[in-house]
Amino acid sequence: MERYPKYKDSGIDWLGNIPEHWDIIKIKRLSIVKRGASPRPIDQPKYFDDNGEFAWVRIADVTASNKYLLKTTQILSILGNSLSVKQYPGDFFVSIAGSVGKPIITKIKCCIHDGFVYFPKLKINKEFIYYLFEAGQLFQGLGKFSTQLNLNTDTIGNIQIPLPPLEEQKTIARFLDRKLEQIGHFISNKQRLIELLKEQKTAIVNRAVTKGLNHHASMKPSGVEWLEDIPAHWEAKRAKYYFYEVDERSETGTEELLSVSHITGVTPRSEKNITMFQAESYEGYKTCQVGDLVSNIMWAWMGALGVSNYSGIVSSSYGVYRQKNLDNFVSTYLNYLVRTNSYISEFICRSKGIRSSRLRMYTDDFFDIPIIKPPKEEQEKILSYIHTESAKVDEAIAKTEKEIELIQEYRTTLISDAVTGKIDVIELTHSS
Repeated sequence: MERYPKYKDSGIDWLGNIPEHWDIIKIKRLSIVKRGASPRPIDQPKYFDDNGEFAWVRIADVTASNKYLLKTTQILSILGNSLSVKQYPGDFFVSIAGSVGKPIITKIKCCIHDGFVYFPKLKINKEFIYYLFEAGQLFQGLGKFSTQLNLNTDTIGNIQIPLPPLEEQKTIARFLDRKLEQIGHFISNKQRLIELLKEQKTAIVNRAVTKGLNHHASMKPSGVEWLEDIPAHWEAKRAKYYFYEVDERSETGTEELLSVSHITGVTPRSEKNITMFQAESYEGYKTCQVGDLVSNIMWAWMGALGVSNYSGIVSSSYGVYRQKNLDNFVSTYLNYLVRTNSYISEFICRSKGIRSSRLRMYTDDFFDIPIIKPPKEEQEKILSYIHTESAKVDEAIAKTEKEIELIQEYRTTLISDAVTGKIDVIELTHSS
């Protein structure tokens, strides 16, 4: 990257040297700094109207946006916007709460509360000052930068910033727009690659546990439409032939309390807060052993079931199933099998209820589902294959995630270097 011909000391520790023809100025010299306002209490329905003219801006709306604010989730009524601070398309404001220091340029009519500061009659290119804040260095010297940093109109106004001539501000902003668009495309492509790799990993597992490893093996109809053909030497019997329901009750309630999120990593809404399970009485709670197949009756249809690696107790909202013969299934193979796309789809079909939030899969429903069973030796080979192939995919995902991390670091550095004069954007623009 090209550098400017001559530099001078800015006198600011975090900024260091700046191009000789740039100035240093306090933000309050470019505009007065004011704070937003909001109706109180803000949760009153009278302050909102879906047909209103001004959107209501929350910190979350700004955090979810990039450079421009294009939409919010709420609209203020006439009364609501009369008690707040209005902003119009092209206005610039900064959060001072929540996502501290997050800048935004609005493209819509909106209102901001006192978690934001704004700059009436700002005498600087708004895209340039946006990138100054986006670089994240302006708050150095104000104390520890975190959500607890005490920002107000005075602290913001007294921040000193580097100031190139106006046309140079515009050129820097345009340069960053172009470069960040390219970076954005790169990141999007890499994120899509990660999605494809995850789909590939799922396909590897689904294929291996339902079709086996020998692509040339003789096949036979499974007798189950949704399973199609299976290797000729595999079995396909209803679950009741392989499992029995465990209905052992906890006598003390002192065992570890388990949930499907422990067992499978799936966390249904009903288990978001584990403290809800700290019941006064554990009557009706069932014991669960390592290797048991555990199913959340309400959420099995969304994959909330699997083979437990824990011993403990579960509430009556679970089904616990134990193998009649431990030689039938390797636990890990069984865990992969019941969580394949085919089986999850079948759990949905078998579950009872008028809508998804009401679906239930009871013991009889589970016992009626066909389970395919390769010989145990073959299950071990399938697991070895899955482990090897999944490791390759995981390595590719990790490499891609590292590439995203590095380009995001580059993005941050590029913005900082451009707005602080560490690179000569004018020269770069001319040379390209």
